[in-house]
Amino acid sequence: MSQSSGPLAGLRVLEFAGIGPGPHVAMLLADLGAEVVRVDRPGGRPTNPVVERARHRLAVDLKSDEGRADVLAAAANADVLIEGFRPGVMERLGLGPEVLLTANPRLVYARMTGWGQDGPLAQAAGHDINYIAITGALAAVGKPGETATPPQNLVGDFGGGSMYCAFGIMAALYEREKSGKGQVVDAAIVDGATSLMSFFFGVRGVPHLSTERGKGMLGGAAHFYRCFTCADGKEISLGSIEPQFYAEMLARAGAPAELAEGQMNPANWDDYAAKLAALFLTKTQAEWCALLEGTDACFAPVLGIEEARDHPHMKARGAYLEHDGTWHTAPAPRFSRTPGAVRSSADDGAEVVARWAEAG
Repeated sequence: MSQSSGPLAGLRVLEFAGIGPGPHVAMLLADLGAEVVRVDRPGGRPTNPVVERARHRLAVDLKSDEGRADVLAAAANADVLIEGFRPGVMERLGLGPEVLLTANPRLVYARMTGWGQDGPLAQAAGHDINYIAITGALAAVGKPGETATPPQNLVGDFGGGSMYCAFGIMAALYEREKSGKGQVVDAAIVDGATSLMSFFFGVRGVPHLSTERGKGMLGGAAHFYRCFTCADGKEISLGSIEPQFYAEMLARAGAPAELAEGQMNPANWDDYAAKLAALFLTKTQAEWCALLEGTDACFAPVLGIEEARDHPHMKARGAYLEHDGTWHTAPAPRFSRTPGAVRSSADDGAEVVARWAEAG
């Protein structure tokens, strides 16, 4: 594995293999330079070469005395531990926070779950769709008269899960600089997804920002904030909220004059959307890009994951990188002095842990 670089270079992270947001947390830290030892079961192999990149893999039988001893030794010299088991599993293995924080009082012990460490549902199985369902986030997504549409697992696992867990880890590390002590980070997807809904809690009672399915401006009800189909079957997106941007979109697209009045009146939205739908069917996606992309119309083509890699802006930004024969997403965010990097994984976890012990 290449030498780590980035603002987190030197940070020691012990990750317990899992699915969902936990591996993404470790990827975020590894991309920015953290040295991540991934504890996996014997015979376990990577299932996602992108999300599981930059790992020093360590095969451990957690049910054996030897395996637990190996983990205890690693945790004694780690800065951060990430685990995503159901509440109580790590305690039953003898690897809970009480044990590990006693052995290493500076350890930041991050627990990534869906329901959280306590509450009536804490021990129940679940997935992203269930976690965002009880937060109000899922109910807002979809078309009126139809059931809610799962937004992939972006809102729960990654938006409300891994991103908040990573943020919690960094906050705990910052506090450790003052106190010298680690602590437990209880990162629950239900908590993170609820936090993501903060904006909408603050605008309850504002009709055009309603989260009622099919009613809110940001949920696709408005004619100026939705997607449209083009002549070639491909789609484009509009986000022309501000009056000046809306006016530019109408002018450049050659829209009917009557659309200039009553933009924010929800009573007009369905009729205006129908008129824009007919208009956007007259040209291909590429033709609309030539007219609108790069202007203040707040426009972008709707691209599939393979198309996105070849978009000129994404290519110019270096948003995707080829590494070891696989296309990867680039590290984010970006840093002026200490940029992150995509690195390979290796089965050298035991060597890394030994080096941690030697360095103290």
